[in-house]
Amino acid sequence: MAKTDDLIKRIQDNYTKLSKSQKIIAEYIINHYDKAAFMTAAKLGASINISESTVVRFANTLGYNGYPELQNALQELIKNKLTTVQRLEMTEETDEIAILNNVLKADIENIKETINEINKDDFKRVVSDIINATKIYIIGSRSSIVIAEYLGFYLNLIRENVSVVKAGVSDVFEQILRVSENDLVIGIGFPRYSKRTLDVLKYAKSQNAKIVTITDSLISPLTSVADEILIAKSNMASFVDSLVAPLSLVNALVVAVGLKEKEKIADTFEKLESIWDEYGVYFSKPN
Repeated sequence: MAKTDDLIKRIQDNYTKLSKSQKIIAEYIINHYDKAAFMTAAKLGASINISESTVVRFANTLGYNGYPELQNALQELIKNKLTTVQRLEMTEETDEIAILNNVLKADIENIKETINEINKDDFKRVVSDIINATKIYIIGSRSSIVIAEYLGFYLNLIRENVSVVKAGVSDVFEQILRVSENDLVIGIGFPRYSKRTLDVLKYAKSQNAKIVTITDSLISPLTSVADEILIAKSNMASFVDSLVAPLSLVNALVVAVGLKEKEKIADTFEKLESIWDEYGVYFSKPN
């Protein structure tokens, strides 16, 4: 099986030699390798209006013995994901306005793909799980901690017993030590996946807690222990992880839970508004 770094290097080394159509294939693979890895040559070609034979020739141009060998390399790429250095090397655009347009368009595309691919029944079940759990633990490592903190902040306004498991305060296993079968653990992880997040989910699973994962692919390592899976796309051909679609998904979860619990939380928000006014938490509008 071809090595991941070999595939990236082959694309980089041969890019200037590729035909216009082959460059389109290369760019599609770079931006959508998680999709391309499971497409036949015909389906890949059809998705970008290029013939199957051109896709096969592209594989040969990169030095592979046919498209199946290239596909194997793509599937290996998904398993390992791209290192930060590889993603930086693949980002060739330097014009600031072009970067602005490309990044925003990529985020829009990620949200569209998330809407199309998310399992709506799973979403409903996760909303119910959040409402019914005795206690909720949320774990997200490295850049995913941003999503975990956001979800934890708003769920804490809606219901009691919500904890964001954080590395550094104490060992993560100490924070989740008493997790039980009536609890819900939400694991959030995107490439490159944190092993510590998976370890926490495995421990929670061993204690019979319900596990929900928010991740980018059904073959994400986090899905191996999940009872419910919510997919949010995070494709970005750059050294920065795109968390726009994951944040939108989490925002939708918070809104859905809040509306289900609207009557229960009305008193909570009235009390909060009173506290915020009394202590001047927010700037008041000028008279």
